[in-house]
Amino acid sequence: MRQIDTERNLAKTIFEELRSGIVSGELVPGTLYSVHDLAARLGVSRTPVREALIQLSERGMVRFERNRGARVLQTSLHDLEEVFALRLLLEVPATFRATGRQESGWVADLSTHLAAMRAAADGHDEAAFMAADRRFHHTINAASGNLRLADHVDTLRDTILLRGTSTVDRSRGMHDILAEHARIHELIGAGQARAAAEAMREHLRHTARLLLGQESSETGDAEPPFSLDWTAFPG
Repeated sequence: MRQIDTERNLAKTIFEELRSGIVSGELVPGTLYSVHDLAARLGVSRTPVREALIQLSERGMVRFERNRGARVLQTSLHDLEEVFALRLLLEVPATFRATGRQESGWVADLSTHLAAMRAAADGHDEAAFMAADRRFHHTINAASGNLRLADHVDTLRDTILLRGTSTVDRSRGMHDILAEHARIHELIGAGQARAAAEAMREHLRHTARLLLGQESSETGDAEPPFSLDWTAFPG
């Protein structure tokens, strides 16, 4: 059993290493990487690398090319629009449901993540800020009682990062983003489920508008028509 656990831990470590490399841009979008070369770079056998690439392929981060390796994928503007449409469909009702439950101390965890975001914003540490932002959203989604939803949203966020996109210091500052999360936190703490869900909806819509506008202007691509109607939550 110990050997099995070690193999599992290695596979998880390799997955996180490759995922981080893709998100950071160290593994360049559009570039083809062989399993052999990646294994040599990481100093491991090819088996855990192949397993990690399969997981990344399932997340839409790489595409296998027969007898050649795996190519890191680039996220399009249309992909971004679809991701935010899905996040609106999932996270708005999840916020509504989670606020109505408020059990097992998850609201206290949310406060911890918000405090970490504030500290990172004050220290202008974007990496720490975005990590805490991610934990903030995951905590709410998991508190809805649907862990598959929470994990799926986490995967969708990877799709956004594939493009290397962030609005920090481009369309807005970290303290601006913090204020939107603080409002969501305040309404959740007050037990105002509908208002909290609405605040989450506006946060996601605002982020989508800024990100899509920012990326389309920088690439010269036509901005996709972003729908603002992905807002369903219980009436």
